[in-house]
Amino acid sequence: MSLAITTDKEVDMLFDQAIEQMREALHLPYWAWDMLVLLLAVLLGILLKIFISWILRRTANREAPFSFYLTAIRYLGRPFAYFLPLLLVRLSLPFLYMPHDYRYPVGKVLQIGIIIVVAWIIINGFRVVEAYVGYKFDVHAADNFKARKIHTQLQFLHRVFSVVIILLAIAAILLSFKSVRNIGTGLLAGVGVSSIIIGFAAQNMLSNLFAGLQIAFAQPMRIDDIVVVEGEWGTIEEITLTYVVVKIWDLRRLVLPITYFTQKPFQNWSRTSTDLIGTVFIYADYTLPVEAIRSELDRLLEHHPLWDGKVKSVQVTDTTEHTMQIRILVSASDSSKTFDLRCDIREKIIRFLQEQYPQCLPRARAELYPLPASDKPAEKLTP
Repeated sequence: MSLAITTDKEVDMLFDQAIEQMREALHLPYWAWDMLVLLLAVLLGILLKIFISWILRRTANREAPFSFYLTAIRYLGRPFAYFLPLLLVRLSLPFLYMPHDYRYPVGKVLQIGIIIVVAWIIINGFRVVEAYVGYKFDVHAADNFKARKIHTQLQFLHRVFSVVIILLAIAAILLSFKSVRNIGTGLLAGVGVSSIIIGFAAQNMLSNLFAGLQIAFAQPMRIDDIVVVEGEWGTIEEITLTYVVVKIWDLRRLVLPITYFTQKPFQNWSRTSTDLIGTVFIYADYTLPVEAIRSELDRLLEHHPLWDGKVKSVQVTDTTEHTMQIRILVSASDSSKTFDLRCDIREKIIRFLQEQYPQCLPRARAELYPLPASDKPAEKLTP
């Protein structure tokens, strides 16, 4: 007797016979068998996810500042908690006695769910890469130019990548329906006209996209750059596909369209270096010895934690009829430290003048001259 199997139909018959024998051995009705298979598929998926997470946690180095395995669990744990049960339930459909009228819609729902979760896994997988790059290139470090450049590019690419994956997932879901595939084939004939219409409709979106690409790669600004826009001083907090968020110094947020930064001028205080020179103006009387201000500035800056040791200057830059203008220049490693250093130097120089040279503070002088005596006696006033 030959045991050779020559057709797929015979394989299906043997498979159905094996399932039937298992059901009869357990003495289960058809509905109970289906419930048992589905329950086992879901439980197996959950247990498989727990086992994988346990293996990754056991493998991860918890003492390291960054763990790739723990980061993967953080971003991919929840998507896989849905993906594995859905996948196993989908694979278990051939083991069910479910009528064909129900089997097709159930299979279609499971297929759509799997497509959505796979897109979720891919997008979150990019976030794992982004977290690793964030660890390797710390934007909070003192010398963070390369880090801010990479973060800006990665943030933009993440958003573009997410949009593309979402669009592909939607297309895969729609193309899984035969009726939609037929409609799509018919639309190909009018693709020329429709592309022109879509082009006009998506003009703003495309301009934002190109502006984002220009910012991401030409980089007139980066994440954490210090900028002055619309008369406001702040830092670049977020760059999206359509807008940029500027964190103002008083914690307000200025939201601008991304095309603003490619079409209008703005100040970038940290484009090539974060070092800045701060200016302090002092107005004093002409009798003040300027050399005393220089000596006091030397004393103040000698051990000052905010001064970077590069720029230190005292000059008389202007004069008026009442005072002379003394300009003090100091430098610091970034704009925040420069502002604090300016305020501190201004306060202490004013205190120095109050204590050591109070007579040299700005003052208005008035000198009275007596009128010359007249030879003629004053006329008597008569009523």
